[in-house]
Amino acid sequence: MLIRDHLNRVETDGYTIIENAFSAELADDLLADLTRLERERNIVPATNGFEGFQTWRIYNLLAMGRIYEQIPVHPVVLAVMRNVLGDGCLISSLSSIAIGPGEIAQPIHADDQLLPLPKPHLATIANSMWALTDFTEENGATRIIPGSHRADHSPPYGVEQQSIAAEMPKGSVLIWHGSLWHGGGANATNQRRWGIAMNYCAGWVRQQENQQLGIPLDLVREFSPDLQQLCGFQLYRGLIGHIEKRSPAEVLLNTQSPTEMLWARS
Repeated sequence: MLIRDHLNRVETDGYTIIENAFSAELADDLLADLTRLERERNIVPATNGFEGFQTWRIYNLLAMGRIYEQIPVHPVVLAVMRNVLGDGCLISSLSSIAIGPGEIAQPIHADDQLLPLPKPHLATIANSMWALTDFTEENGATRIIPGSHRADHSPPYGVEQQSIAAEMPKGSVLIWHGSLWHGGGANATNQRRWGIAMNYCAGWVRQQENQQLGIPLDLVREFSPDLQQLCGFQLYRGLIGHIEKRSPAEVLLNTQSPTEMLWARS
């Protein structure tokens, strides 16, 4: 019933917030590791209107440390995503976003607006934001336009829109339909707003970050089978993604489970 409630909100409003989705201790551990990565990899703010000018981002987090493996497989978040996107959905991108003091609001956009599909359409993308700190209107909480996922077009880029702040306490997860109009907020405080963007896509959509090439295979071999599937090392519906009629997991990860092709089921 909990999952059904969240699905109803995504269907109606285009988004939902799961409070107390993860512990304060995990939030602190993730923030500490991101701070380490930022220092060791000399991460600096972006320099464009979309990524921001006072926003620090770290991409490809599954390749950066074992602590991030638990994020894509969160039982409630993943259950919602699999209902929205269908079984076989994939990790599209896993990155951190730290909005610093003085950052201006990100242009309102839809995450699926690059896809050449008429709108509205079934969900091809569904994304989530993990709050490692409190998200408030003052510190840059994600701006959203409820119900905009049902629009017959994407927002014109750079045009100001009436939106609300998706405020939520630390330990919460915001989930939204890929067609929802949204954007990062402006930070008028003296502290960073830290979040992790855990993004998913349908199994037949190309992933934003190339998980198969971006994560070392030796590391992927240590992932759980569920996480391997989410990274794209299994077939979608017994057909899409095979290598000479075998799954990437069988060919590249040396798994022992043989591949069952779609046409072999008849």
